[in-house]
Amino acid sequence: MDRDVDRYRSVTRRALVLGATKLGMVGVLGGRLYYLQITESDHYRVLAEENRINMRLLAPSRGQIVDRLGIPLAVNNQNFRVVMVEEQVDDLEDTLARLSGIVPLSDADRRRVLRDADRSRAFVPITVQDNLTWGQVARLDVRAPELPGLSIEVGELRHYPFAESTGHFLGYVGAVSEQDLTGDPVLTLPGFRIGKNGMERQHEEALRGTAGTSQVEVNAVGRVIRELSRDEGTPGRDVSLTVDIGLQQYVQDRLTTEESASAVVLDVLTGEIFALASHPGFDPNLFTTGIDVENWRRLNDDPYAPLTNKAIAGQYPPGSTFKMLVALTALEEGISPSHSVACPGFMTLGSHRFHCWRRGGHGWVDMVGAIAHSCDVFFYETSRRVGIDKIAAMANRFGLGDKVNLDMPGERPGLMPTRDWKLATMGTQWQPGETVVCAIGQGYVSATPLQLAVMTARMVNGGKAIVPHLTKRVGDAVWQDGAGDVGIAQHNLDVVIEGMNAVTTYGTAGRFQIGEQGMEMGGKTGTSQVRRITMAERAAGVIRQQDRPWRDRHHGLFVGYAPVHAPRYACCVVVEHGGSSSVAAPIASDILLETQRRSPARPLMAADAVLTEPTSEG
Repeated sequence: MDRDVDRYRSVTRRALVLGATKLGMVGVLGGRLYYLQITESDHYRVLAEENRINMRLLAPSRGQIVDRLGIPLAVNNQNFRVVMVEEQVDDLEDTLARLSGIVPLSDADRRRVLRDADRSRAFVPITVQDNLTWGQVARLDVRAPELPGLSIEVGELRHYPFAESTGHFLGYVGAVSEQDLTGDPVLTLPGFRIGKNGMERQHEEALRGTAGTSQVEVNAVGRVIRELSRDEGTPGRDVSLTVDIGLQQYVQDRLTTEESASAVVLDVLTGEIFALASHPGFDPNLFTTGIDVENWRRLNDDPYAPLTNKAIAGQYPPGSTFKMLVALTALEEGISPSHSVACPGFMTLGSHRFHCWRRGGHGWVDMVGAIAHSCDVFFYETSRRVGIDKIAAMANRFGLGDKVNLDMPGERPGLMPTRDWKLATMGTQWQPGETVVCAIGQGYVSATPLQLAVMTARMVNGGKAIVPHLTKRVGDAVWQDGAGDVGIAQHNLDVVIEGMNAVTTYGTAGRFQIGEQGMEMGGKTGTSQVRRITMAERAAGVIRQQDRPWRDRHHGLFVGYAPVHAPRYACCVVVEHGGSSSVAAPIASDILLETQRRSPARPLMAADAVLTEPTSEG
């Protein structure tokens, strides 16, 4: 009996232990359930909602770029594209074959679609072809029952109505590269485009806008069931430029008489750029959806460099257009404008003879006459008196030797040498003959057409250090001109201006003067040497620049302003390998005449803001 009692007690204790253990486990489980379902219910409800609801970014509409009159230069066109959902397609390759009868598909297009199909989930839409025409959209719509899984979507595609006339300063948009990623999530959207060059790049953040969002309900595998809410985001801000597109087209067309040339027209009082042209140009629309290999090779292999904006990145010896700076240096150093030099056609320095462009010489010339007739010997002698460092300091004040802070990427600085520069760069001392060569804009000196236009503007506007710019307004923000002063006495500027007026009256550009009364121009011719005609070439009968290969010919330059009685417009024209200034001066004359006829610097009236459509030629 005692044994039975002991067994009973043992069983009871075991049962109690087991029961207590189970009770404890139930308590723990209950506590955990309470914690999960009551205490943490809000947290897990949010997690469940996040699994059920996806937040998707929506690309904002890119801001427009317009000219000074509001005429659109960069716009967003509707982009019809055909997309495919693989799970709804019976035979992918057969569907692509049938589609190619409506929408041209290259072998590369087919390979891309097949590759994207392998990498994506079967229910994710794949873009097959962009930029469909209305006719292609209509044919696809009619044959939709024969092409299951294909549909038409509408997006936006950047378009440049004036094509080659605006390519160099507008730039273009392109796909986002790894280097472009800044943390903005919109940059990760498939197919998103950003500014890659020109004003598209300069004002990228303003033009881009802010991404919108779309809340969609999805199932367990991520398939969209329905859209719950939508916020379109903030479209990009519009950018207004200083350019007059009518003048820009005229200038671009006027340059086409030459193989390679550039021109700048700006307001001498405000620095506003009315035209910035480089020939040959390129069509920025080629880059909108990704340029093909054939066009890329054609543009890159072109010997006239159509992708280079020569107006701001072409660096040329300024030739005789540099002589005004030497004259100003001399005047500021106390040399009288009546100081005269005898020009026999050359100057001897040591054992070397430096020739004037006019073989028989100019005789006795003063400063105004030297500018008018571009006498090299006068400036040889004058430069020896003032020295290269003082000439360089003067050039710097007028915008040469460094960037002029244009509000657009791609500007080059040119070069204005000094004694210290040569010692630091080449490790050798400056030589007197180098000063003589630089005095006529040759040797180490180089400048861009934009810099030469700025130099001219600062000379004729009373010494105001205008800063050239293309931006007029970004959204509601207006460009603020903070120009200083170059610090040159007005009576010294007047001497140089008198010389520049003489250039187009009786000097080297007298035959190119504007004939309309009240619109006359002043200016300065320039020819920068590329390579001398050798003795062997002369013996072979090569005595003219036109007889030489294009690459060996001299550059032709002209800087000018108008009207002479109240300067408002400055212009620089550079004709690469044009042979002489006689090819640049008539172009500048035509451009300054057209500029005055259009009067882009006048106060804008309400009637000016009428939008016009470009011609089919763009």
